Amino acid sequence: MDLQDQLKKLFPDHQESNEPIEKVTENHELFIQKEPMICKYEKRKGKATTIIEGYEGSDEDFKVLAKEIKTKLSVGGTFKDGAIIIQGDYRDKIMNILKDKGFKTKRVGG
Repeated sequence: MDLQDQLKKLFPDHQESNEPIEKVTENHELFIQKEPMICKYEKRKGKATTIIEGYEGSDEDFKVLAKEIKTKLSVGGTFKDGAIIIQGDYRDKIMNILKDKGFKTKRVGG
């Protein structure tokens, strides 16, 4: 007995819909600034962190950018006090991601 048969037994009155499921994709435009964003390396509590600062747009846009960077790199991180804090030293990869999006970046700290 497969899953479809089990569901039919649980919900005998259910009618299946043949309509295609629409996927909603949110295409969010980020504010492109004139000044470069600062991408620096720090050690906090003995662990390597990459900090991105200097975004001039809204905090909501910066949070969207933080989530996208964390997802692409598959790392942890947070958004605090107008800065994105990423766990680990990913300056080169982050700078490439930001350049692809049209941002200017400046490497600080080694």
